[in-house]
Amino acid sequence: MRALARSFAMGRRGFLRRPGTDQARGIALLLAAILGFTLMDATAKHLTQTYHPVQVIWVRFVGNLLIFVLIFRQALPPLLRTRHPAAQFARSLMQLGSVGLFFTSLQFIGLAEATAIMDLNPVLITLGAALFLGERIGPRRIAGIAAALVGAMLIIRPGLGVFQPAALLPLAGAFTFAAGALLTRMVRGDSVATSVLWSAIVGSIASSLLVPFFWQPVAGADLWAFVLLAAFGTASQYLLVQAFSAAEAGALAPFGYTGLIWAGLWGWLFFGQLPDIWTLAGATLIVGAGLYVWSREARAAKEDPCATTDPR
Repeated sequence: MRALARSFAMGRRGFLRRPGTDQARGIALLLAAILGFTLMDATAKHLTQTYHPVQVIWVRFVGNLLIFVLIFRQALPPLLRTRHPAAQFARSLMQLGSVGLFFTSLQFIGLAEATAIMDLNPVLITLGAALFLGERIGPRRIAGIAAALVGAMLIIRPGLGVFQPAALLPLAGAFTFAAGALLTRMVRGDSVATSVLWSAIVGSIASSLLVPFFWQPVAGADLWAFVLLAAFGTASQYLLVQAFSAAEAGALAPFGYTGLIWAGLWGWLFFGQLPDIWTLAGATLIVGAGLYVWSREARAAKEDPCATTDPR
C-alpha cells in the first residue's frame, strides 16, 4: 500500500499533463491496467456467487474512494472543483451504471462472454459521437458498427433456446460506458484526477444508499477478496491514467482488447468456464469491427489533423 501511495504521489502530475510520446511505456502500462481490471472482474465474479452485487459494487467504489482520499488527502478541496458539475455527476452515474450492470451479469454468465459484449463500447462511442456530438461518420464506419452489433447478437443469441437474459446486462453496460465516455469529452477542462474523484464519490454515495437493503455479513475467509477487489480497481485505474499520460490514445486503443484473452483465461482457470464457438465468433467480430473503426479514425486524423472524424 505504501508503494502504491508513493507511486500515486509521484504520478500526480500524470493526472494533469497532456499525453506524451513514450509509446512503448504507455502500451506496457495499458497492458498492466487491463490485466488488473480483468483480475478485478474475476474477483467480482467470485464474490457475486455468495454476496449480492450491490454489496460488491459498494466495496469497489468505497475502497477506491478511501485509497484515493488517503493518497490525495491534502489536495482534495482543489480536486473537487469542477467547471461542469452537472456533466460530472451524469458521467459518474453512467460509470456506476456500467460497473453495476457488468458485475450483476457475472452472477449468471461467463467472464469471457460478459467482457466480449462490454467490448462493444468503442464502436458505440463512435456511434454516439455521431448522434449526439454532431461528428460525421461514413458508410464504412457504419458498417463496422453494424458488424460489432452482429457480433454481440451472436454471443447473446436472442430468440434461441440458449438465450440468457442476463447477457443483456453487459450490453446495457456497454451503452452506459459509451455515454460516460461521451460525457467525459464535455468535462475535458477538468483534470483526470477530478473526474476520478467525482466517480468515486458519486458511486460511493449511491451504492451506500442501497447496500443496507442487501448487506450480508462478510465471512472472514472472504475478506481477502474484498480487499483485492478495491486494490485491483484502484491500481488499474492509476495505471490506465499513467498509460494515457505516456502515449497517445490512438496508439493504445487496439491493446484494450487484450482483456478478452485474460477474461477467457480467468474464466477457465477459476470458474471452469470455456467460451463456446458462438462466443468466440462473436468476440472475433466485435474485436475486428472495433479495430477497423479505430483504423479509419486514425487514418482520418493523420490525413486531416483539423478534422474530428473522416466522413468516408
